[in-house]
Amino acid sequence: MCGIVGYIGKRDVAPLLLEGLQRLEYRGYDSAGIVITSPKASGLKMVKAKGRVRDLEARVPKRFTGTTGIAHTRWATHGAPSDINSHPHLDPENKVAVVHNGIVDNAQELRAKLEADGVVFASETDTEVITHLIARSQATTLEEKVREALKVIEGTYGIAVMHADFNDRIVVARNGSPVVLGIGEKEMFVASDVAALIAHTRQVVTLDDGEMATLKADDFRTYTTSGASTTATPETVEWEAASYDMGGHDTYMHKEICEQPDAVDRVLRGRIDDRFSTVHLGGLNLDAREARTIRRIKILGCGTSYHAGLIGAGLIESMARIPADAEPASEFRYRNPVVDPDTLYIAVSQSGETYDVLAAVQELKRKGARVLGVVNVVGSAIAREADGGVYVHAGPEVCVVSTKCFTNTVTAFALLALHLGRIRDLSVTDGKRIIEGLRKLPAQISEILETEDEIKKIAEQYAGAQSMMFIGRVRGYPVALEASLKLKEISYIHAEAYPASELKHGPLALIEPALPTVAIVPDDDLLEKNRAALEEIKARSGRILAVAHQPQAKADHTIVVPKNEDELDPILMGIPLQLLAYHTALAMGRDIDKPRNLAKSVTVE
Repeated sequence: MCGIVGYIGKRDVAPLLLEGLQRLEYRGYDSAGIVITSPKASGLKMVKAKGRVRDLEARVPKRFTGTTGIAHTRWATHGAPSDINSHPHLDPENKVAVVHNGIVDNAQELRAKLEADGVVFASETDTEVITHLIARSQATTLEEKVREALKVIEGTYGIAVMHADFNDRIVVARNGSPVVLGIGEKEMFVASDVAALIAHTRQVVTLDDGEMATLKADDFRTYTTSGASTTATPETVEWEAASYDMGGHDTYMHKEICEQPDAVDRVLRGRIDDRFSTVHLGGLNLDAREARTIRRIKILGCGTSYHAGLIGAGLIESMARIPADAEPASEFRYRNPVVDPDTLYIAVSQSGETYDVLAAVQELKRKGARVLGVVNVVGSAIAREADGGVYVHAGPEVCVVSTKCFTNTVTAFALLALHLGRIRDLSVTDGKRIIEGLRKLPAQISEILETEDEIKKIAEQYAGAQSMMFIGRVRGYPVALEASLKLKEISYIHAEAYPASELKHGPLALIEPALPTVAIVPDDDLLEKNRAALEEIKARSGRILAVAHQPQAKADHTIVVPKNEDELDPILMGIPLQLLAYHTALAMGRDIDKPRNLAKSVTVE
């Protein structure tokens, strides 16, 4: 949510910042803005616009030059999308400029105090409070001015600050919202996501919560909000700038769906141990003795990550025979849960910065729990907070909705389940069986992708639906949940998912010709039960699209997917449903990569 880009050096800053904002468009936003200066400038120059980055770019004057600047894409929280509410926010004297990701929880209280002191606010935002606090500080350095303001701020923030009287630096700070420094050659960058930096540098420093940094053209330093120096060691980002290009596809979503064979190959590469019919997951920091003491596993995630966690819980129970369940992290952290020392907690997040998941991790750590992370972004907040974990190696995912990261996350859970199972009671024979199935996945995903034209024709027939139902049993139910979410996210068709076993307990009342049902029907021990559900729907004149391993007589359409091991079938059955959602949305003319109201990385509550 929202995006920050900043630069200080010798290059013309406006084109750099606009390019960075374009690379952050996938995060979700409704307005954008830019402010610049230079060592010889007498003040700050700013341009803001409601709408897309291209709308901002159209407003930037031809003579808009400088060597230092910060820019922002805003996702509205306080105040409707507008030019005035866009970031950056300046003080009345046009000396202080602030961009901010996050939410100031005590903004109303601080606003009231400032207004009582005569401050006039230009916007409805919580961020403008920060600007006025910095501007009114009597401290002699910009760093101290920012620290004073942050002392009274409650909430989450990733901020970047410029000051006309200190135009040789940018000061940044983090608490719950990502801030990444990019180390260049006599130039420095800052952003909320490495996507904005990768075209210029692969050397980055990720700030921790409660940490600040001062960026100058030739160096940087990091310190805590109380002023104590910290040690920052740059890391090398493994992703290339080309990873963020569309690569000849019309949308990022389509590109990322098509990248899944290679992505799954990456998550498997170097981890399979044929000798012992298991896998190596070196980052777990969990030896065999410790693994055998686990009595329960709780998986926490939000949205697509939660659905991946549901499949992961099923994999762990079936292979490792450890009781496991998944829960939305956003609910877990508010219900005063019992934290059991014999429970292993697993936090799932594509970005590694999802606020609800991160807050749950921090609460669990405070209570002494052992937490593993399953994330895609190396060095992200959850990766650093967790005791260990598994990187899913999906590569950059630019489209707001997740496809390849979901598939890789579920595959990573299959690896974890196999690892734990072989430590416990899973036989060598079953270990070999699962490994053979894992190795088949990339080729089988490619086989599914080759049927895209057929899936496109089916999707076009369902694009006029007002609502759709998705059903599945046991392993198929989380697949139905994720497919339902994908469809509603990008097509805006209302969609619901139910366990197929629950049809008689209420949802059957909805069945009619106008409500299509998508049914997950794998060839497993529940095949006949699932076919009975199709009979019930067809008896009430419902239209059925089945995703199955063989054509289903009662279905109007069947998408046939290749068979793998029962445990791994959910990985494959999700792929055609991603294409179904994609082509349904395409037929309806939706903005697929940037669906309305949504953001890629949800870093606020």
